[in-house]
Amino acid sequence: MTEYWLISAPGDKTCQQTWETMNNVTSKQNSLSDNYKFHIPDLKVGTLDQLVGLSDDLGKLDNFVEQVTRKVAVYLGEVLEDQRDKLHENLLANNSDLPSYITRFQWDMAKYPIKQSLRNIADIISKQVGQIDSDLKTKSTAYNNLKGNLQNLEKKQTGSLLTRNLADLVKKEHFILDSEYLTTLLVIVPKASFNDWHQGYEKLTDMIVPRSSQLVSQDSDYGLFTVTLFKKVVDEFKLHARERKFVVRDFTYNEEELAAGKNEITKLVTDKKKQFGPLVRWLKVNFSECFCAWIHVKALRVFVESVLRYGLPVNFQAMLLHPNKKNTKRLRDVLNQLYGHLDSSAVQGSGAHDSVDIPGLGFGQSEYFPYVYYKINVDMLDTKV
Repeated sequence: MTEYWLISAPGDKTCQQTWETMNNVTSKQNSLSDNYKFHIPDLKVGTLDQLVGLSDDLGKLDNFVEQVTRKVAVYLGEVLEDQRDKLHENLLANNSDLPSYITRFQWDMAKYPIKQSLRNIADIISKQVGQIDSDLKTKSTAYNNLKGNLQNLEKKQTGSLLTRNLADLVKKEHFILDSEYLTTLLVIVPKASFNDWHQGYEKLTDMIVPRSSQLVSQDSDYGLFTVTLFKKVVDEFKLHARERKFVVRDFTYNEEELAAGKNEITKLVTDKKKQFGPLVRWLKVNFSECFCAWIHVKALRVFVESVLRYGLPVNFQAMLLHPNKKNTKRLRDVLNQLYGHLDSSAVQGSGAHDSVDIPGLGFGQSEYFPYVYYKINVDMLDTKV
């Protein structure tokens, strides 16, 4: 189960007591979840108005940071291509796997100084992740273009004779070169029409060199033939060839150009290899940055909502629950029994899933409970999120 529940409840006599009560009924007695204390430092509260305004903004920031985090993860999977099975071992947060990072969450004082106002901390995260999002677009566009060009060239080397690059199939001796009057054409003939070609190519127009056709290459559907004729009848020959379903490919034998074509594919392969390592490193580093920023946003949201709901002085315990998959409904019921007294409107009937929209408090989410609650899904490739 990759889903975690980040909740908070007001401190009883002490916050430790709040923790023990919750842990007792969910984990020790009933095995409904594995629980962890979630440490949020003493942040600056500010005024009630600031908190109300911030609550909505943090909801938007939460969505934005999560989207960018998932985008980086998905793109890392695309870049790894045939090493995609190694994706999960590359998705780390601060050098830990994702469950370890969130279950042992420690606020990063260096990046997000707690002497700053909550709004400033949110702005720092917003700018940081916005920059990563922008850099990702630039880097992915450049790499995808390179990859696309390489795939196109590779397709031309391996596709059907109708479309593939013919340069690596023909040799100099297949062509009449440097003649004032004669030229050699390359013609694609369906396999079923080989006999027609042999018997009829010399009659397609006048001025064709007798017995000048040679089979150069074939694939499962077509053959590649040469034919030598006078330059002045080329257009007429093409017309009559098309009527018989023979396809004349535009091709000029030029050794320098052919060498350049081969060099281009070698260059693209080299460029792609060169860019692969640094790009993977960048994606790993910035996935970690985004994921850590995302969990800090969750911490900010818990802090703000807890102060708005439970009042001042700040006195609440934040807790991370990892529900046992089979028991999520039972866990929800136990938490509602434990905290229902905090807000009776949240647990009347089956109202736990009704949308309760209290302006400014960020409660317009479809899941509103008597305790502060946010879901964290650490499966970064879950498309349903």
